[in-house]
Amino acid sequence: MSLSGGGTSISYACVSYGYVGWQKGGRVRGQSQDMVQLLTPEGERVENDDFEFTGTTDDLVGYLRDMILARRFDGEATALQRHGELGLWSPLLGQEAAQVGSAHAMRPADVVFPSYREHAVAMVLGVPLANLLGLFRGVNGGDWEKLETFKNYQIVIGCQALHATGYAMGLQFDGVVGTGTDKDAAVIVYHGDGASSQGDVNEAYVFAASYNAPVVFFCQNNQWAISEPIALQSRIPLFERARGFGFPGVQVDGNDVLAVKAVTDWAMERARAGEGPTFIEAFTYRMGAHTTSDDPTKYRASVEEETWRGRDPILRLTRYLEREGVIDDAWLAAVDEEAKQLGVDVRATIKRLEDVTMDKLFETVYAEPTVALEAQRREYAEYAAGEDA
Repeated sequence: MSLSGGGTSISYACVSYGYVGWQKGGRVRGQSQDMVQLLTPEGERVENDDFEFTGTTDDLVGYLRDMILARRFDGEATALQRHGELGLWSPLLGQEAAQVGSAHAMRPADVVFPSYREHAVAMVLGVPLANLLGLFRGVNGGDWEKLETFKNYQIVIGCQALHATGYAMGLQFDGVVGTGTDKDAAVIVYHGDGASSQGDVNEAYVFAASYNAPVVFFCQNNQWAISEPIALQSRIPLFERARGFGFPGVQVDGNDVLAVKAVTDWAMERARAGEGPTFIEAFTYRMGAHTTSDDPTKYRASVEEETWRGRDPILRLTRYLEREGVIDDAWLAAVDEEAKQLGVDVRATIKRLEDVTMDKLFETVYAEPTVALEAQRREYAEYAAGEDA
C-alpha cells in the first residue's frame, strides 16, 4: 500500500524496520534503519531517497537563531521557577530542532494543538512569551493571543489529540481541505512518546483514519515518559504503529532541523490536499527534567545523556553553517547578545504580570453571573472581611 503527497511517495506495507538495542552501530534503542536524516550530528549533509530540504541558507540561519533563543528562554523560565516566580515549568532542552523545524512548516491557515512543552513552536509562531509565563505562574487561564492558530497548552496527557482531530474534521466540513487553493488548511498536534500509550490518543488515531482527517500527529519521542523509558512502552519503533491505524508513519531525526522541516512539510501538504493523517515520530531526547518537579538522575544513567549530548541540534547546525562559511564568531556573538537581552526581557515580564484576585476569578467563571455564583461571592466577601478584622 502506498500513500503519497507533496511530491513524495512512501510505501509503508513492506518496509524493513530495524529495532536496535541501547546503542549499536551508531544507532540507539528505537532508532529505525530508515530514520530520515539530512544532517548528521557532525554537521555533514546527507541525501535521502524520499525527502529533501528545499529551503535556503538564510532559512537555516534563521532556524539556528530560533533554536538558540528558544533554549535561552527555556533556561530563563527554568531559573525563574527555581526562584519561586513560576509554579512549574516543563523544559524543552534538547528538543529545539523538532519544534523549530515543524513550526516553520506551518502556513497562516494551519492550526496547532500543543501539549505543554511546545515553547519553541509558540515562539516561532509569534505567541507572546508573557502568555506562557503567565500560565505557569497561575495568573492567566490560557486566555492568550494567537488562539486562532495556536491553541492552549494541555496538561491532561494526550487529550489534545482528540481536540485536534475533531477540529480537523471541522475543516473538512468548512470546505477548506483538498481544494487546491491557498485556503486549504490542516492541523498539527504535538504529543510525546508517553502520550502515545494513552487511550485518548489512540482513539484520535482511529477517528482520524476513519474520517481521513487533515491532521498530523507529531510525536516528540524524547525517550522518557517522565521516568518510564520507551523500551517499556513499545516493543517496536513508535512510527510503526501508524500502519495498524491505516495511515503512514515516518521516523525522523528529531535533532536534525532540516529533516524535521522536510518531513513536516510533506505531511502537512498531504493533510491540506485531503490525503489524510500522518504520524511523525521525531526521534529526539529530553536533556533536562520532565518538569522542574522531577529529578532525572534518579532513573537514567549519565552515559545515556552523554551519548545524546553529542547529537545536540544546535551544535550540529552550527558546525554545518560554520563549515560552509555562512556564519562566523561575529554572528554567534551577536545572537548571544540577543539571547542575553531576551533573558532580561523575560525577567522584566515576570515583574509586570498581575496576580489574580478572587474578584477576578468570580468575574471570569461565567459570561453572565448566576444566582449561586453571586451567593458564593458574597459568602467569600464576608469570610475575607472576617479574616481582615
